Amino acid sequence: MGPDAYVDQAHAINARAVDFDFTTVPMHYIPGEAMATHIINVMHLVLPEGERAMAQALAEALPLIDDERLREEVRGFIGQESMHANSHEKARRQLERLGLEVGPMVERVAWLIDRVLGDHGLTGRAKHEWLCERLALFAGMEHYTAVIGEWLLTNDKLDAKGMHPAMLDLIRWHGAEEVEHRNVVYDAYMYVDGGYARKARQALIASSGLLVLFVISGGYLFSKDPSRNKGRFWPLQLASASVRGVVPSLTTFFTEIPRYLRPGFHPSQLGPMDNALRYLAQSPAARASDA
Repeated sequence: MGPDAYVDQAHAINARAVDFDFTTVPMHYIPGEAMATHIINVMHLVLPEGERAMAQALAEALPLIDDERLREEVRGFIGQESMHANSHEKARRQLERLGLEVGPMVERVAWLIDRVLGDHGLTGRAKHEWLCERLALFAGMEHYTAVIGEWLLTNDKLDAKGMHPAMLDLIRWHGAEEVEHRNVVYDAYMYVDGGYARKARQALIASSGLLVLFVISGGYLFSKDPSRNKGRFWPLQLASASVRGVVPSLTTFFTEIPRYLRPGFHPSQLGPMDNALRYLAQSPAARASDA
């Protein structure tokens, strides 16, 4: 399929300088919610590596995109993802100082992502087809990060729980930028390829893969948590946190599939990005970097 007409949201995507201070963050920065904390922690393990692979795929796609507006958004997206990775890495180092052994998990995730989602040194037609497969997969993943980003911006359970403000700002800043650039990977895929069958196949893989990755990684982190007050039986803690709205509902990975696969769907249909832009204008970390 040839390049589709590019539809943008008339909004410039730019990386923002942020400055987080994690020095006072405790092991369980959502008080009384050990497993919920570790589900959030998965972002500090998985997202930096996944976002690096996503940025690499978009960089490969840039020469295939002639539309200057879309090229601008892709470049802005790559810059934002680089800032996300750096900020989450800083948070991860704080957790390691507190005794959470995450190094082996990070190495496994990095190896797996490189092994599965690298360019594999392909050339010609095979290189192009594999790029299209990766863009379709990442477009599916970005749908979920946008949905979860909106959840983070509108959820009041974390405030009520007394989540540490630096970590709350981190995930809401990240979530807001996911909402802000929600259309970029999707539009890049539609421009470079746009095939519905590939989009549907990779969306199903993205949905199941993200769910499995969050559950397995969260369970691993719980097992490595040295705290005596972390409780027992993490699957029950996870189910409880999901039902109570302390973490996004696990059913999201199933309920969003029909919407994403609806013919004519575009990420702009997820709704206005007012909450995201409002938060980005007042994020403490963004304001600290301007001081």
